[in-house]
Amino acid sequence: MADSSVFHPGEQEAQTRAGVRERIEQVGQVMLRDHMLDQHRELFAQLPMLVVGSLDERGRPWASLLAGRPGFVSTPDPHTLRVDARPLPGDPLAANLAMGAPIGILGIELPTRRLNRVNGSVAATDASGFSVSVQQSFGNCPKYIQARTPTWTGVAPPSAVAAEGAALSDDARRMIESADTFFIATAAADALSPAASRADGVDVSHRGGKPGFVRITDGAVTLLAVPDFVGNYLFNSLGNLLVNPRAGLLFVDFARGDLLGLTGSVAIVWNGPEVDAFAGAQRLLRIRVEEGWRARGALPLRWSAPEFSPHLRDTGP
Repeated sequence: MADSSVFHPGEQEAQTRAGVRERIEQVGQVMLRDHMLDQHRELFAQLPMLVVGSLDERGRPWASLLAGRPGFVSTPDPHTLRVDARPLPGDPLAANLAMGAPIGILGIELPTRRLNRVNGSVAATDASGFSVSVQQSFGNCPKYIQARTPTWTGVAPPSAVAAEGAALSDDARRMIESADTFFIATAAADALSPAASRADGVDVSHRGGKPGFVRITDGAVTLLAVPDFVGNYLFNSLGNLLVNPRAGLLFVDFARGDLLGLTGSVAIVWNGPEVDAFAGAQRLLRIRVEEGWRARGALPLRWSAPEFSPHLRDTGP
């Protein structure tokens, strides 16, 4: 099974730990495709925002968000995704969009809680945007998504990007403490290898919880504790972290259009009192912040107050 698996060894290990390895391999053989289905292509075409995961020159993951009028994401064919938008100056994605670079894409429609993932590589870049060659495409679990309705405010004014260090600023802390949503980018150990398989790419996914579900410990270095709730058992993010314990996080202030991007190292806490302290958590991610960036009013979108997911009922904090 391992030789023909659609999952890399880290994902397989996480599935084995959870006792679902054989069943999820069968699911993955059907679910994980090398092309986009028509229904996925239709979703991308109607989105006003797109989450992107990338790797910098040091191999560190970052998560970013791009916005545009619906139609700014298109799919010329089932194997190609086109994005007509460019990242903010200062967003690491601006430097990471190199030809052939691995990249992860999350298309998420907040009002309907629909989301689809595309993992692949950068096929072309130009002054207007970039194209992605699709290597994996699949739908994703809508649990824990807070439904929000977006409003287009026009072109966002140029936003100065402020640097964040290992000890986060008060502004960054406030964003995290009030967040009910963030996005996490991870990568397989062989994501940058010329011999990488289509399972060995960059991935970016959604995480949701009640406001305050990301806990902060301050010091010379900021530590974040994030509960990992039950999901679809593919373990794309967790599997990547088992073989490459680094992640990029993106927090969004949906009312103001602010963005906060972080990168850091990750330790997985599988059980024990730390996990038990988070209601509903299956395990815990402990993230040691290395650096980041923050931009106020960076997006030309604002969202309504959240309609919280019913799946949060039995979760902390």
